[in-house]
Amino acid sequence: MRKRSLATLSAALVVGSLCAGAPQPRAEAADSGGGVPAPPAGSATGLGVDLDTVTIPELQARMAGGSLTSSALTSAYLRRIKTIDPTIHAVLRTDPTALRQAATSDVRHRHGATRGPLDGIPVLLKDNVNTRGLPTTAGSLALAGSPPDTDAALVKRLREAGAVILGKTNLSEWANFRAAKPTSGWSAVGGQTNNPYVLDRNPCGSSAGSGAALAASLAQVAIGTETDGSIVCPAGMNGVVGHKPSLGLVSQDGVVPISAEQDTAGPMARNVIDTALTFSVLSGGRSEGKLTSRGGLRGKRIGLWRLPSLGPEVDAVMTRTAKRLRTAGAEVVEVTPPYQQRLAELEFPALLSEFHRDIDAYLATREGPRDLAELIEFDRAHPGERTCFAGQELFEQALAAPATTDPEYRARRAELKDLSRRSIDETMATHHLDAIASPTNPPAWTTDCARGDNDVIPSSTPAAVAGYPSLSVPAGFVDELPVGLLLMGGDREDGELLSLGAAAERRLHAWRAPRYLPSVGTGASR
Repeated sequence: MRKRSLATLSAALVVGSLCAGAPQPRAEAADSGGGVPAPPAGSATGLGVDLDTVTIPELQARMAGGSLTSSALTSAYLRRIKTIDPTIHAVLRTDPTALRQAATSDVRHRHGATRGPLDGIPVLLKDNVNTRGLPTTAGSLALAGSPPDTDAALVKRLREAGAVILGKTNLSEWANFRAAKPTSGWSAVGGQTNNPYVLDRNPCGSSAGSGAALAASLAQVAIGTETDGSIVCPAGMNGVVGHKPSLGLVSQDGVVPISAEQDTAGPMARNVIDTALTFSVLSGGRSEGKLTSRGGLRGKRIGLWRLPSLGPEVDAVMTRTAKRLRTAGAEVVEVTPPYQQRLAELEFPALLSEFHRDIDAYLATREGPRDLAELIEFDRAHPGERTCFAGQELFEQALAAPATTDPEYRARRAELKDLSRRSIDETMATHHLDAIASPTNPPAWTTDCARGDNDVIPSSTPAAVAGYPSLSVPAGFVDELPVGLLLMGGDREDGELLSLGAAAERRLHAWRAPRYLPSVGTGASR
């Protein structure tokens, strides 16, 4: 009971500090450009709300007033999934109990016994999060048999908060930790997820289905997971918001792992308010002391890490972003966090050792292959695992990697932790910063199984390796392709980062609904 009270109090504080940051509807042409008919707008629901732009506080206000029910909201999202998902392949399955969950929430609303801001709100879960009664596959045929017996800890928290578990989203198989040249958004279970903005472009990262589903307004919020970039890159590339929490604030119990030293689940949504409210539930209100009511950008100091390697069009988006932040009263100074080359050298070998340890422990809890060696043999014996790309080089390298008890591994991880934290801490201290900002992603590349991803995106690494929070908010577009602004803060400063993100979201006003174009060239950004 105390945990629930803390989470509810925390959520209320978030609403108080962030409500002014809600993005406003932005009208865009509905022409799909030919080839693929534009799916119905989010307002075409009969609910009296626009699913593309409505926020959780607005939904709760309508449910409290009796003009909306969770059952009607859940039904609307289920209809959108049925209508739109065949175009983008983001949702693997819906929960057959979703409407029953919604009806139970409606009873609580009628009796004034709601459990907090997420009560009755439909949520999609990435399919590497254990969900009782639903298959949890990590995208692999190896886990497509019996569902888990119990919910992951974060799913228990969502249920306790009254959220409606709507279904499971596709992901990059094994969270993109199988092949040397994988294709993001592809799994043997779910096939290829497409980017709703341009369908032949990639949705990025292992939380690809969660990002694409939100861009298409197939749920109010979604859960992703990240080891390095797999929440924030899909958020940026699909034009939504993604929050990678500080390590340890969201339990990883019951989540298919890569590395306990870096893994975290986190919330994704179409706006910062919904992201913050969901984070409060996922973390059990553990950051309530950090949430602030001091909104706005005036007087904030932000360090801009430009990353010109992502191209001149992305850099032009960052130039306009910096101008808009300065106009709102922020001081923006250019920075280059140190130690990045050394972090790139150290991270992958450490993850190999950690993956072998952690995936063996997880597989021992599930029916199917009992360890990494058996998993490798499973993939060799099942052609369905090789329909997009055949490789499992990372599995094989992890099997041969030094154990996590090896002194060389331990020295590598210790150096990683030290340098990643110093890269952020020293940069923020030297320049007296409230946050570091960088581009989240390049314009989405064309999906190509033969080539694999084109995703050398260094901006996510410092916070991911350090275990510090990061937050991607929409910043602009290159042609029809979204680009995100990635904000990084100090350890456990998630509340401050969400408040800053809400202020940036309000100033940048960069979100717009996808048009489901079949293809598009690249050109000037806008």
